[in-house]
Amino acid sequence: MAKAKTNYTCSECGGTSTKWTGQCPACRQWNTMVETVVETAGANRFSQGQHQALAQTAPVLSLHEIEALDVPRFGTGIDEFDRVLGGGLVAGGVVLIGGDPGIGKSTLLLQALAEMSRLKSVLYVSGEESGAQIALRAKRLAIDAKDFKLQAEIQLEKILGTLADVRPQVAVIDSIQTLYSDALTSAPGSVAQVRECAAQLTRVAKQTGVTIILVGHVTKEGALAGPRVLEHIVDTVLYFEGDSHSSFRLVRAIKNRFGAVNELGVFAMTEKGLKGVSNPSALFLSQHDNQVPGSCVMVTQEGTRPLLVEIQALVDASHLPNARRLSVGLEQNRLAMLLAVLHRHAGIAAFDQDVFINAVGGVKITEPAADLAVLLAINSSMRNKPLPRGFVVFGEVGLAGEIRPAPRGQERLREAAKLGFAIAMIPKANAPKQPIEGMTIIAVDRIDDAFNRLRELQ
Repeated sequence: MAKAKTNYTCSECGGTSTKWTGQCPACRQWNTMVETVVETAGANRFSQGQHQALAQTAPVLSLHEIEALDVPRFGTGIDEFDRVLGGGLVAGGVVLIGGDPGIGKSTLLLQALAEMSRLKSVLYVSGEESGAQIALRAKRLAIDAKDFKLQAEIQLEKILGTLADVRPQVAVIDSIQTLYSDALTSAPGSVAQVRECAAQLTRVAKQTGVTIILVGHVTKEGALAGPRVLEHIVDTVLYFEGDSHSSFRLVRAIKNRFGAVNELGVFAMTEKGLKGVSNPSALFLSQHDNQVPGSCVMVTQEGTRPLLVEIQALVDASHLPNARRLSVGLEQNRLAMLLAVLHRHAGIAAFDQDVFINAVGGVKITEPAADLAVLLAINSSMRNKPLPRGFVVFGEVGLAGEIRPAPRGQERLREAAKLGFAIAMIPKANAPKQPIEGMTIIAVDRIDDAFNRLRELQ
């Protein structure tokens, strides 16, 4: 038997090469070329005429002639899940959920489908577990599965037939990496199979109006396995975050064609499954009997939700030629930049000190409004002097030592006041026009001014 022809496909962009190269010639990414089987002409979709349009050819219209309608949504029965989705699911939408193994993707979708099955027809397609395993999990979670339809299948054509026969309103595919199509000869999970199966399911969702939720595996780097084109095909991309050893899970929206991105849903893993957390700020604040040095509370904005997060810093004398800089939950390169600003514009040197920064609760903060909190926490640890009780900050620090405003400053202040914080140090541009009851506002415009005002409080 002749050996099957193979080529190498990039797992990031889908580009191909006849031989292995360390760098993809198309997108220039390193170590992304994966060996795949070359499809034969008989299995090629072009030769079989399987390319079909999603709808009839539409006439060319002026934009002002097209009526702009709001997209109708329906809830999943889980408030935190609806928040991340932008208010709920959309008919004909395709949602991709990724995350580490065992973090709770299947559990959350099982609970959501059970809630939706009371009002809508639902279908759960499992390619990783048998029906008995899922039934056992549903029993453990005390889920009412009376109207819950399940199919254990990995062949795409059979799944498409089931969708045509059952006509569910919501379908979950768990997971996209286990499916394979007879039109291709490569193994399940390969770049070609993942891309083809996702494209076919998306076409069915747009044609029939069924909402499809895909579960995706992630690589060791934390990205979705398969080409990045998978994220471009779907309408919404969600990521599970959090330590598997912790009971708390974060679901973050990375892409959403029907809502805001960077929305955050917070869940707690219990014996009865994932439960939404109504006050997530309490998770990210440590409970200290007394104020401790190196701790500073900031208000970050995750989508439409302000969250209070504790930033902890530990500064210690370095015993190495090069002092260590370690940041957990914040960008490490930005920490090095902030230490340079601290030295140049505040006269506080840390070149011979090990600096460790941590965002409590496992949350990842990407916005620059955490800069001021990081510098105040570092200064507090270096002086071994705690910040005042009930003290909260936010603000971006520039290379010239200026403190830049943060978006939605009024919402951040109201959230902090609601949780009992009495003193807020904020950028001068974010100073409220009307005083906030029970809160003292300290507006600063430069980093040296911030340290001088802080010394007055201490």
